[in-house]
Amino acid sequence: MKDVVDIQDLGISFSTDAGTVVAVDGVTLSVHPGEVLAIVGESGSGKTVTAKSILGLLPETASTRGAVILRHKDGSDENDVFQVSRAKLRHLRGRDAAMVFQEPSTALNPVYPVGWQIIEGLRAHGKHTRAEARAQAIDILRRVGIPDPEVRVDHYPHQFSGGQKQRIVIAQALVLDPGVIIADEPTTALDVTVQAEILDLLRRCRDEFGTSIVLITHNMGVVADLADRVAVMFQGRIIEQADVETLFSSPREPYTKQLLAAVPRVGQGLAGARDRAERRQEDWAEQTPVVEAKDLRIVYPGRFRQPDFVAVDSVSFRIRPGEVLGLVGESGSGKTTIGRGIAGLTKVTGGSLLVHGVEMNGVRERHFRPVRPRIGFVFQDPATSFNPLLSIAECVAEPLIVHGEAGSAAEARGRVDELLEAVQLPKAFGDRFPHELSGGQRQRASLARAIALQPELLIADEPTSALDVSVQAKVLDLFDELQRELGFAALFISHDLAVVDMLADRIVVLYHGKVVEEGTGETVLGSPRDPYTQRLLASLPVPDPIEQAKRRARWDELRAADVS
Repeated sequence: MKDVVDIQDLGISFSTDAGTVVAVDGVTLSVHPGEVLAIVGESGSGKTVTAKSILGLLPETASTRGAVILRHKDGSDENDVFQVSRAKLRHLRGRDAAMVFQEPSTALNPVYPVGWQIIEGLRAHGKHTRAEARAQAIDILRRVGIPDPEVRVDHYPHQFSGGQKQRIVIAQALVLDPGVIIADEPTTALDVTVQAEILDLLRRCRDEFGTSIVLITHNMGVVADLADRVAVMFQGRIIEQADVETLFSSPREPYTKQLLAAVPRVGQGLAGARDRAERRQEDWAEQTPVVEAKDLRIVYPGRFRQPDFVAVDSVSFRIRPGEVLGLVGESGSGKTTIGRGIAGLTKVTGGSLLVHGVEMNGVRERHFRPVRPRIGFVFQDPATSFNPLLSIAECVAEPLIVHGEAGSAAEARGRVDELLEAVQLPKAFGDRFPHELSGGQRQRASLARAIALQPELLIADEPTSALDVSVQAKVLDLFDELQRELGFAALFISHDLAVVDMLADRIVVLYHGKVVEEGTGETVLGSPRDPYTQRLLASLPVPDPIEQAKRRARWDELRAADVS
């Protein structure tokens, strides 16, 4: 059979105020029937633009050359996406090729039931009675693993979890039985266990529906788990193509080797933890903890006659001076709630939480205000935590101004320049606005703001989850370097066990608001006792196709045991 997608000498450029920007340059690529092709590379490499060209989703400012041939699943029809009319292109979308977007919350319309949104695609491509279309929507929801599809077909997007919303977006893509699905970072914002389930679903799309998949990702573990063939993109060009086992075992290009080397692996943090332990003072264990929780309980009161929600239940732990505590678990496990409780952003409702000697249970703001400068906070998404109307220098200077260390941003500029240099950003970046920085650069600026007041405690909430692997590696190295130099204690919140293992001295595993396991990385990740920790570890994809196949089998065993 012929390839379902055949891209020939593709070139794409965009007209901007600063001139023409070449996004894709001379890409030739094919997608075979029933295969998973992964296109990998850092942000700005051109992978998403290349994938969107298959569906003709490029903006009007784009200039193109070359050809993108899209064939029907049975080979009965083929079209050059760049040459067909708009009406024909609408017909091809969904029937021959469909898209699974990175963020399902924005891909789904919040004001319509999910069933209506699936049916809308069916009606756009054929004549179906209302009953037939509803039956198809229910069937496809069942096939992608949505429980009680007969009822949930009438539910709205906000009534589903993140993983379920991603399943619904995949159902939308599958309902017209396309020849190829373009999956753009389909697991980036998901927990590792939910990610493993979505990867299983995509594998089933290939095996049961015979659908080819173009996987756009920067997660090399996901590539090892799912892909048959890999194309590596760098600065708009494909620099290397190979089957997945060859690429991981013997990459040719230095850039590919660099990408693979940047992936964090469980077990890498052991040397760093020992190094930090050797540098500590002899009486370190006897020092007063920076944070001490005893039977901590945080409850969100129910609204509109709904019952109260217990987010954190009987949690106990300590963070000593200069220690990095890793807090891991899935969404809803209580990680961020604990971090916000320590920072005084969420009310403590039971037990005891001492932060710098101040009891947070029942604390008044006037008692906690002197403690605030001693705590820094790094948010998950710096793009939303920065005021877009302020320059980077003004954003970094905010803590200094709020706490009376400087009268204005201009007065604080000297200190801001020092902070930017400390996080390896040029001083000139202070005059830029947040949207003018890349994701990694914004996260560096966020670190600069967090350490502006030289805090004794830093709370980092998923600070690298949305970053490319190479950028993530640089930010983690920077975090480790700053922690060594400044000596602050840290609470590092993440769902990625490998990332936590690189930085943390001790790890606490949370599940439904309770601590299920605690210890050093060597103990918790080397020989986990709790079944939940075992599932977390097995669901973490590793950048090695052979090893990942074994882990996937182990994950299936644990999940089957959990169901039974």
